[in-house]
Amino acid sequence: MLLGATIGFVAEHWNLCRAVYSIQNEKKENVLRVRGPCSTYGCGSDSVFEVNSLDGVSSIGSIIRKWNGLLSNMGDADHFDIHFPLDLDVKMKAMIFGACFLIDFMYFERSPPQRSSR
Repeated sequence: MLLGATIGFVAEHWNLCRAVYSIQNEKKENVLRVRGPCSTYGCGSDSVFEVNSLDGVSSIGSIIRKWNGLLSNMGDADHFDIHFPLDLDVKMKAMIFGACFLIDFMYFERSPPQRSSR
């Protein structure tokens, strides 16, 4: 594999109440589906994003943002558990990690306060 070669994409799909993504290969062909909870503000509970086959029948794994008690809202340290089968293609394993980074930035990171310039 070449350094800097594209191994895949994570595409967001519009949904009224939950996060839905597809994990795609380097040809932009859908390979896996990621489906999040109805609310990512899991106050008091983990936020589970299921990784499924395209038909939604087979569970492939999960991306779980662990609830760390009240510190979850006060600090900037998040804890994620990622589960997938050992025999999954290494590129798809890397893409699940990429989906985890995207989910973290989309739902759990806060923007720093903007300073007004005078």
